[in-house]
Amino acid sequence: MADITLINDAIDYFVENDPANKLPDGMKIFENPLLGFVDAGDPIFREFKKEEVVGPLFNLPEEWLPGAKTVISYFLPFSEHVRTSNYGGPPTSVEWLHARFLGEQFNQSVRKFLLGELEKLGGEAVVPALEDNYFADYDKFSSNWSERHIAFAAGLGSFGLNRGLITEKGLAGRFGSLITSLYFPPSVRSEGGVFENCPYYADKSCSACAKRCPSGAIRKEGKNKAACNRYTRVEDHMHEIRLQFEYDHSVCGKCQVNVPCEDRIPGR
Repeated sequence: MADITLINDAIDYFVENDPANKLPDGMKIFENPLLGFVDAGDPIFREFKKEEVVGPLFNLPEEWLPGAKTVISYFLPFSEHVRTSNYGGPPTSVEWLHARFLGEQFNQSVRKFLLGELEKLGGEAVVPALEDNYFADYDKFSSNWSERHIAFAAGLGSFGLNRGLITEKGLAGRFGSLITSLYFPPSVRSEGGVFENCPYYADKSCSACAKRCPSGAIRKEGKNKAACNRYTRVEDHMHEIRLQFEYDHSVCGKCQVNVPCEDRIPGR
């Protein structure tokens, strides 16, 4: 059995000290992460193959790594500086724009760092998001691996009305995951359901994310992915700004900030 503490300490140190975890203004992108573990043979992964969940394209852990024993998920919460910068508007703040793209570049570095740490411990490891056959079609809303669903499986949180994953550090941030041949004890996954942390599904007491959404994509039925995609990629509402920095598309993030689940589980 591998030592969870070693991985926890390693990722904390990397996020805290790596110079790439910075915006152009020098402010931090991410705070210290959350880490979760799930048995690679957990039946929940087969549930993800259902059309109404991730979809039939979803690859099981052993399809990525034969002999897989554990899937590791982590959440990188955006700093207060990044989150509060996006309270106003639209348009989206430049800080949030940088955090989305520079932040994901840093997230890729975190994935590679953890890959190396697992190999140091004597295990094999695979990062689906770094593999050549990783597939995410944002126009058809399908993929063969879903970071948010993996995070749910690993006990990091549950989904909200906006379909973000609400963790104990909120939902504003980025997720990542690895599959390893090493065994880590699985984290406790809540038995309260897929939407346990969202007050809208508890008693209809909150719909703040829907009110914040400039595209009208979030409704009581959930999130209209096509409307959200159209706002950021087709309407491209930040076209001139994001071209200055040569980013691929616009971003939004309004439903993740200035809401009760921004940086915590509402009510806790």
